[in-house]
Amino acid sequence: MFTREDLKTLQNLPFGMKIQKSIAKIIEWYVRHEGKVYCSFSGGKDSTVLLHLIRSQFPEVPAVFVNTGLEYPEVVAHVNTFDNVTILRPKKNFRQVIGDHGVPVVSKDVAGVMCAYRRGKEWAAERLSENANDFRKGLYRKWHFLKDAPFKISNICCYHMKEAPLHKFARATGLKPYVGTLAAESRVRTQGWLKVGCNSFTTGKRARSAPLSFWTEEDILAYIKYHNLPIAKVYGEVVDTDKGLATTGCERTGCMFCLFGCHLEKQPNRIQKMALTHPKQYEYCLRDFEDGGLGLRKVMDYVGIPYENKAEP
Repeated sequence: MFTREDLKTLQNLPFGMKIQKSIAKIIEWYVRHEGKVYCSFSGGKDSTVLLHLIRSQFPEVPAVFVNTGLEYPEVVAHVNTFDNVTILRPKKNFRQVIGDHGVPVVSKDVAGVMCAYRRGKEWAAERLSENANDFRKGLYRKWHFLKDAPFKISNICCYHMKEAPLHKFARATGLKPYVGTLAAESRVRTQGWLKVGCNSFTTGKRARSAPLSFWTEEDILAYIKYHNLPIAKVYGEVVDTDKGLATTGCERTGCMFCLFGCHLEKQPNRIQKMALTHPKQYEYCLRDFEDGGLGLRKVMDYVGIPYENKAEP
């Protein structure tokens, strides 16, 4: 187990020292598993940095990309510029997953609790009750109205679209993954780092190396700029601003239609930007489910997520 002070200390290290510590974690993982490893490669900027760092030490390490159909076209094009990449696909597409299980909205935590509550799980009802501790009350209070939402809610999308294909690949090959997650990205990822640190040598699905986990967004951008790394064109360029380094395009990519965290974004949010940059995907996102779309207009109306095309009068 680690502490928040441990994480803060690592996050405040000089950048060059962070790189050396990450390389040490990469080597430790590689040696422990006798080279039977792979890089989980999403095509995003974090995993692009991760793959570059891994291959600076072990050029033969394969990358694995799950083409979910939810990636920006520019991200898929970026992935296709790399050698030694295995392409996986999920059994279900996103429309099938949200039809069968529900929409990913607010956060994995909230969506998971709402899904369990509506399935009659007692533990979920307890978290949403007045008997919950103060932390739980504060976390879920504002989302109580989702209990009666006229659509299904679920946090299981990531499992079907990404995790299941990767688990199947790992079982079939015996390879152990490097992942490009950062502890600073979310409370859940911070808690994960506090439990196991960068390298988790457990058995089964939880075994993974996250050698960049103590990096910050600024570190990722600094590495890209220093090494002049090509990144997906949807990000634009890495530039200096009065608040530090930033991208001129998307800040993050991930799944185009995922609504996790969208309510927290400043306008124009990712959906509003999509209206300008990817109008076909935007129309598909908003189109009613019954008409062959994803039906997310109704979801965003209910939750209060703005989606208007800012280019329209």
